[in-house]
Amino acid sequence: MVEDVKGGEFYKIAIAPMMDWTDRHCRYFLRLLSRHALLHTEMITTYAVLLGDRTRLLGFHPDEHPVALQLGGADPDALAECTRIAEDMGYDEVNLNVGCPSMRVQAGRFGVCLMAEPDLVARCVEAMVGAVSLPISVKTRIGIDDQPEGPAVENFVRIVSGAGCERFTIHARKAWLNGLNPQENREIPPLNYDVVYALKERFPELSIGINGGIDDCREADAHLARVDGVMFGRAAYQDCYILSEIDRSFFNSASPPPSRHEVARAMVPYMNEEGARGTPLTAITRHMLGLFQGVPGAKIWRRTLTEGARGSDATPALLERALSQISEQNPSIAA
Repeated sequence: MVEDVKGGEFYKIAIAPMMDWTDRHCRYFLRLLSRHALLHTEMITTYAVLLGDRTRLLGFHPDEHPVALQLGGADPDALAECTRIAEDMGYDEVNLNVGCPSMRVQAGRFGVCLMAEPDLVARCVEAMVGAVSLPISVKTRIGIDDQPEGPAVENFVRIVSGAGCERFTIHARKAWLNGLNPQENREIPPLNYDVVYALKERFPELSIGINGGIDDCREADAHLARVDGVMFGRAAYQDCYILSEIDRSFFNSASPPPSRHEVARAMVPYMNEEGARGTPLTAITRHMLGLFQGVPGAKIWRRTLTEGARGSDATPALLERALSQISEQNPSIAA
């Protein structure tokens, strides 16, 4: 458990919860790039937590700290119980998803459609806060459908913060509940960072983080002049090595960032450990495909891992074979 999570510096930079991506293997890999950024699980529904295989769904490696569990749901009692489970399992935070726009999530009456029901979200947050000593945060958008962006999110934050939530991460785009699929909702609605900046000015006592379209540490640093935190989303997955600058840029680390080769080789003990448990190699290597994004050899790296990890007899030796085809003199990202 990370100490001083209530006001900890690690809230400054976070990696977004991403469905089908930020599983425990992904999080372990990303932790090698930054020791301090707050990691999130994929969104997990209260139904799955209460009735599913908790070890499989919620288990994580001790090295993942600080790590937050993101929950999807709209029943206060169920959310409170899941939050207690998260605390018992050692999570550092619980985050409530009020941002996912998928039709499947809407059908369950949770995700971003709850922006239309801030009083219900407030009851959920109140139950969660009352159940544990963990920090409870909310991730949401600046509005849905025809809601006016600024007033919509301001009203939402005012009501939900009154129930005890002190930290919000705002994806600086609207979500359209009909007509756009989840991928389109991440790309088509225009970004409006000014709404998030204004929200921080309106609620200076709250911790306000910003998410959406942030591609590197320089952009993150510019946002931090106006808000309390930055959350990296898809960029952190597609070009993951950008995360190697986080500790030096935002957490006063004096250590140089690890090279791409060093990060890859550091995964071998984990691969061996997981392989002994029966985890297919491809379940791990699929998260590493973006490690050499933008440098000579990236295509070879992706192809070697993708094709070589498919077989049931694939071993971590594949990693060294892939690395042998890429020069270790490749430059790191700019400081």
